[in-house]
Amino acid sequence: MSTTNMPFFVPGLELSRRFYTEAVRSLLEEAAPDIPHSAAHLGSGSEVLGFDTPRPADRTRGPRLQLFLHRRDVSRHAGRIRHILAEHLPKTFHGHPVRHQVEVTHISAWFTATLGFTPSPDITPTDWLAAPAQLLGEVTAGAVFHDGLREVTPLRHTLRWYPHDIWLHVLACQWQRISWAAPYVTRCGEVGDELGSTIAAARLVRDLMRLCLLMDRRYPPYDKWLGSAFARTSAGHHLAPVLTAALTATDWRTRDKHLNQAYESVADEHNQLGLTDRVNPTARPERFTDALTARISDPTIKELPIVGAVDQFVDSPDVLTRPQLARALCQDVRKPRPDHS
Repeated sequence: MSTTNMPFFVPGLELSRRFYTEAVRSLLEEAAPDIPHSAAHLGSGSEVLGFDTPRPADRTRGPRLQLFLHRRDVSRHAGRIRHILAEHLPKTFHGHPVRHQVEVTHISAWFTATLGFTPSPDITPTDWLAAPAQLLGEVTAGAVFHDGLREVTPLRHTLRWYPHDIWLHVLACQWQRISWAAPYVTRCGEVGDELGSTIAAARLVRDLMRLCLLMDRRYPPYDKWLGSAFARTSAGHHLAPVLTAALTATDWRTRDKHLNQAYESVADEHNQLGLTDRVNPTARPERFTDALTARISDPTIKELPIVGAVDQFVDSPDVLTRPQLARALCQDVRKPRPDHS
């Protein structure tokens, strides 16, 4: 597709900021003068994570944002605000189509719809673990253009990263995933199943990339942007060639050699964090799970099954983009199972 007639590329967050300051704010003041509000661009979209590009598919969505009002003001003024915006916003803005993607809501409703809960000082372990990491990343990335309510910024700060014991648990569970899958590369290869060995290696590469993001205190995004996010981690520049070599290897022995090199490199990254006593980099992955779990101080979290956050045991995009469904599955997997012995 020709881009000759496409507007000059402006990153999506900057476009939305200009849209708010140059087009939306004055209409909002006309529709509801003196009503406090906050304006932000959060949630789904590559532009929120800073990964949008000049390609046409990224550029045709146009500017978007959320307008947050006090709960009482939503019922009083939201209808009029939506009407005035629909009637008076321009059809295009800086050469981009305007699709009236201005969401008028209140903070609690938006966060509950997006994450399955509203952040507060009393966020429970279930709240944290039932929220897919990609959604936590989408509400803590993006930008706040105006916080007249003085609520959006503190809530985002609360969600900026897992509490320490939750972080240890999620790291332990990620090492556990690697522990389960690591032998398959060799076992498949030994019976002549190079395709199966390659698939096992690809799963391990994905899990190692996600582990590096978790160690860097970055919420792993969905797979479309996993490589881009991984490249920004402290391990990305030196580990990417090793992982690429494992994926492109044509025999299982070479594949396994590169993966072992990757395990040791990630183990060194773990030891540099100082979260546990030093673990031998050549130790089996489950040793890291044990070391991390031993450092969890909250007995409720320490006793959780080693499955972790919902996106560590669920892979369906239909689940991971529907927070209430993700929450229901996360709660179900932690229910005590009947003893049939």
